Amino acid sequence: MTKVSELLARPIAHRGLHDADNGCIENTPSAIRAAVERNFAIEVDVQETADGEALVYHDYTLDRLVQSKGPVIEKTSAELVKLPMRTGTDNLWLLQDLFDLVAGRVPLVIEIKSRLVPGAQADFVRRVVEQVEAYDGPACIKTFDPDMLPIARAHRPEVLRGIVADATLPEGELLRFSRIDRFIMRHMLHIPRTRPHFISYGIRDLPSLAPGFWRRFFGLPIMTWTVRTENQRLRAAKYADQIVFEGFDPDA
Repeated sequence: MTKVSELLARPIAHRGLHDADNGCIENTPSAIRAAVERNFAIEVDVQETADGEALVYHDYTLDRLVQSKGPVIEKTSAELVKLPMRTGTDNLWLLQDLFDLVAGRVPLVIEIKSRLVPGAQADFVRRVVEQVEAYDGPACIKTFDPDMLPIARAHRPEVLRGIVADATLPEGELLRFSRIDRFIMRHMLHIPRTRPHFISYGIRDLPSLAPGFWRRFFGLPIMTWTVRTENQRLRAAKYADQIVFEGFDPDA
């Protein structure tokens, strides 16, 4: 079983060590190889495909990064892995492909992207935690969706799980939530129900009462995202246990 200390031992490369200007796109094999070569832990995102597989990809639609268009959920995994990125030489790929490439060499943080639908994509969550459990290396899951964590805990309680949170401002997809729901998410008042092993909190909102409380009194470590500047790095050193970074070299 993976220990939280293993996950937090090294800085975590946000979607791999990507460099779009040089054709190395986020969440692709090239970005993952670059992070492994530097011995950084890696955070990736996974989206559900039409056939219930986990695609290593952040967005809900293909339009921004892929030579195709439309929602990810409308295509099967077999269709998706044939699609090339807009730049570079990589195609889309699946979670198992990621596991095969990394092969236990560095820790992996798998963020399950939620479509915020009733039932919290239960079958998809179960599929992901089954793959994580079977993986021979340090790995965990995390998600913004508190309804996903009880599903993961009930199905594979030994798989480490984290809750992602921030100030939960009323914008974008969060507009669908009431003020009370956003308050609960921001302060993680669901923790007695969701039982995460760690918190992943936005650096822009640290320090903050809620993550500090759960860290101090319940021992939940904080992984903070996404650290891009020296000032953010210094703040993270005071209020978090490890950084998810992008755009600079934390070993420099």
